[in-house]
Amino acid sequence: MADPRIKTLKIKTGVVKRLTKEKLMYILETEQQQEKVEKLKKAGIDENTFKKQEEVLRESQMMIPDTQRRLKAAFEDLKSVIADCEELKEEQDYLNAQKFLAEAEKEIN
Repeated sequence: MADPRIKTLKIKTGVVKRLTKEKLMYILETEQQQEKVEKLKKAGIDENTFKKQEEVLRESQMMIPDTQRRLKAAFEDLKSVIADCEELKEEQDYLNAQKFLAEAEKEIN
């Protein structure tokens, strides 16, 4: 029977992977929205539309720190699980967890 820690490792790895991707998507969305706001500003669009687009931009910007905080917590959680599973280092799931931990570490700093 499979070690139950492998399931935990898979779940924690999935969380880190998802949050890393989510953070990158919010950054991209913020950049795109910023460009859109600048274009609308130059085009002289009506005030209500402009304000609504600025609101959308602010909401995207607010999501980045929140996602960063959740990513950091998930990162520490996965790091702890990996440390507790040293004897599973030959398992593919363990290697995947280490890979995604390294990728997430780039996004945390």
